[in-house]
Amino acid sequence: MTDPGPDAASGEDSGDMPSSGHARRGGTRTRVPVVVFSLAGVVLLALASVLALVAFTGDDEGGAPSGGGNAGSARATETVPGDIRALGDRPMLKDPDAGLQAVSCSLPEWRSNPAAAQRFFTVATDCLNRAWEPFLRRYDLPFREPTLHFPDGPSFRTPCGDIRVDVTTAAYYCNDNLYVPFDGLQTDYYGRQAGIYLSVLAHEYGHHVQEVAGIMDGVWAQINAAGQHSERGQDLSRRRELQAQCFSGMFMGAHTGRSGPEGVTQQMFDAAWYDQDTRGDDTSGTTDHGSNANYAAWWRAGAESNRIVDCNTFTAPASKVS
Repeated sequence: MTDPGPDAASGEDSGDMPSSGHARRGGTRTRVPVVVFSLAGVVLLALASVLALVAFTGDDEGGAPSGGGNAGSARATETVPGDIRALGDRPMLKDPDAGLQAVSCSLPEWRSNPAAAQRFFTVATDCLNRAWEPFLRRYDLPFREPTLHFPDGPSFRTPCGDIRVDVTTAAYYCNDNLYVPFDGLQTDYYGRQAGIYLSVLAHEYGHHVQEVAGIMDGVWAQINAAGQHSERGQDLSRRRELQAQCFSGMFMGAHTGRSGPEGVTQQMFDAAWYDQDTRGDDTSGTTDHGSNANYAAWWRAGAESNRIVDCNTFTAPASKVS
């Protein structure tokens, strides 16, 4: 999720940050799930719980709006695009061969306690840094690592405002800061499904990629001009969140079976793949993340192709980002 405001059933927040990398088509293509969860189980999961790991924050508490970055964070030095399609008119989003190269990633075994979760997310964030940095630098984007935080208690403070922790807050991104409150992960519900937690983190990191690439500032400038809760403002929010979904899928797809013996496994990938069906505006009752079907579709597009050109939500038709 991002700044104060609802992050529709996604379990992630948004963020900004640059880095570049390139991968040849086919070299990092991952397989669609080959096993696990029955569709019936997935349906039960969706119906059984509003307890989906939904990175969502109400905007009635004050602070910045959801979707990453700060509502007033557009830099005066940047040229802000005047229309939605212009947000996608960037070299890295138009390169048909640009994808993530897998890096070695020795993830600790997932254990559902705060100390173990911190170790897991710390290592996973390092993997995300090493995967996205060369990608972003290829396009002359300045790379910086986000600062990782593990808040506890019923709420935590961010540059975007105070965020309360509940079943709707799995993770949160704000201006180069990535927050992962253990109590928001719902480990008693999801158990030891490390792939679900990793995909949530990768979504939030996707917001950081948007931040570094200058996409986040452009989005917020347009949202501020249109009004956060206007139809256009909500459309922009969905495009931002769905792109972060696609970036999450790219990371998972590029690394499944290619990141070392302790890296991202097919089982982790499958868990994340099916979990996407349980997230989105249909689950959260909001209109700023995209329908569950589109939320899953954009994640899977990135996971299957590992091509950033397939993550250009800002040039997609309205039906794909509803």
